[in-house]
Amino acid sequence: MNVPFLDLKAAYDELRAPAEQAMLASIRSGWYILGPDVERFEEAFAQYCGVNFAIGVANGLDALRLALLAVGVGPGDKVLVPSNTYIATWLAVTQCGATPIPVEPDPATCNITAEGIRQSMQSGVKAVIPVHLYGQPADMGAIMPVARALGLKVIEDAAQAHGAMLDGMRIGGHGDVACWSFYPGKNLGALGDGGGLTTNCPQIATTLRMLRNYGSDVKYVHELQGLNSRLDPVQAAFLSVKLGVLDEWNARRAAIAHRYLETLRDTALTLPVVMPHATPVWHLFVVRHHDRDEFAKRLAECGVSTLVHYPIPPHAQNAYATLGLTDADLPVAATLAREMISLPIGPHLTDAQCEFVIESVLRSI
Repeated sequence: MNVPFLDLKAAYDELRAPAEQAMLASIRSGWYILGPDVERFEEAFAQYCGVNFAIGVANGLDALRLALLAVGVGPGDKVLVPSNTYIATWLAVTQCGATPIPVEPDPATCNITAEGIRQSMQSGVKAVIPVHLYGQPADMGAIMPVARALGLKVIEDAAQAHGAMLDGMRIGGHGDVACWSFYPGKNLGALGDGGGLTTNCPQIATTLRMLRNYGSDVKYVHELQGLNSRLDPVQAAFLSVKLGVLDEWNARRAAIAHRYLETLRDTALTLPVVMPHATPVWHLFVVRHHDRDEFAKRLAECGVSTLVHYPIPPHAQNAYATLGLTDADLPVAATLAREMISLPIGPHLTDAQCEFVIESVLRSI
């Protein structure tokens, strides 16, 4: 048996009829920039997340950048970011002219904590970006009071957390603004790039709508120096269909994750830890192994595809060499980068494939 890491074709095949009908209707509408399909998705996604506003943009990186601009981050400012995250979190900060200040995560949850934020605070820090990494919510209940006491704006990087919950409340409205990616591999993925933001603040929502559209609310009248970053209406039509099955597909992921947790608990692997009041959506099932590369090689020989999220942390990338940070400065991020490996998980992984992955892991440890 060969087990793919994620089967996107199977996902499309399940939704083929309603998805193609929705996208064809969008194409035939003659409305190709913003318009009714984008507005319908924004309204549905805002309602799903339990927030007042959703704004569709071109991709997840733009969402982060626009969020920072909307809360006033600019040149000379500093922003607290996780040391272990996809580089987009850092790129958004530097694209605003600000400086990323890395915060080491809790090795158990891989998310930054309130205490980590407090310890990393320094002069000039204006905002913090907690990342709900791998679909595991960061502890916003603890983070928000600390951030408010420190005078920080809070931007949630929710690119991997579509549908995740804390204390029964969906991610998307805990901070000042939350940022989403609709990259095809995400739990709520489009057929190409796409992104969005959610917020309960009308002023931030208004600013974001202008920033994504050349800084304009009225055609040819530009209040701000904005970008061209708009969610495509055909993608919005597809996302509206996919939103209808998101909870069901997340439940399928959760069932696989629970099976992994049950069967791999007494092995040499370090398994994910879920906070008692959190409901993750298992975008990824990330484990740690002391000899990760050899473990991955053995699984590949068995026919099991894996990925590494992420093999080189942002501080070790040449893009951030000027910051002068080393593995000694950020040992948790360095260790995670050496040991992390993601097992196959997705709504279309069959029971037989799941059991084969488990058997292969047990043989390969």
